[in-house]
Amino acid sequence: MRILAINGSPRGMNGNTGRLLEEVLAGVTTTGWEAEILNLAEHQLRPCVACDICHVEGVCPVGDDYEEIKERLLACDGFILASPNYIFGVTAQMKTLFDRLNGLIHCLGLEGKYGAAVETSGGGGDEEVLDYMERVIGVLGARSVGGIGSPMAGVRTFPDQEALFARARELGSELCRSIAGQRSYPEQEQFIAAFRTRMEGLVGYMQDYWPFERQYWERKRAATSSSTMSWSAAAPRPPGLTG
Repeated sequence: MRILAINGSPRGMNGNTGRLLEEVLAGVTTTGWEAEILNLAEHQLRPCVACDICHVEGVCPVGDDYEEIKERLLACDGFILASPNYIFGVTAQMKTLFDRLNGLIHCLGLEGKYGAAVETSGGGGDEEVLDYMERVIGVLGARSVGGIGSPMAGVRTFPDQEALFARARELGSELCRSIAGQRSYPEQEQFIAAFRTRMEGLVGYMQDYWPFERQYWERKRAATSSSTMSWSAAAPRPPGLTG
């Protein structure tokens, strides 16, 4: 079993976020699972150019490392999103990845997987950024087992550090246990079900322009026989591609 940790810090594992992430991954490895780190700062990742080709063909044409990162996400059993707090949000590196994941979001492409969030800050506001990353986990179709964040007390040090690191290791272990037990989270199930309906509706509305995603949902609906959405040929169509 493998956990993929995606670190959005420009400092990679040398910063405060990397330090806290190390403890979460220590909790992963104590369960006997494999932990893989992907530092976004070490990869070429360009902003989304809104060409819509991912919706048409299922592959992003921008010539960078995105498709490799996407395949590693699809192949893992669970994942961790880690970012420092940059002006009450994630770093540019992490936000760029989130924007590029829009095709996976339309298809809830990580459904069945589990995720966790890690955050550090210079002076607080941790919950706001953790909530955002956990929401991203949800719109990808995955279940969040929680997150951990903290302001710094210095370079790679934190207030009440021993207790913080213990919680971090427990989060890593909890991620593995949740995957192994296929744990259910009722509130998240409700959110994902509602978001699934929303994305089915969006793709249905754009079916003439987004054939890859239309076919994806058609195959999924045929396999599960659980979708009740109707895509009417008479429904109004936008005059062009969305921006």
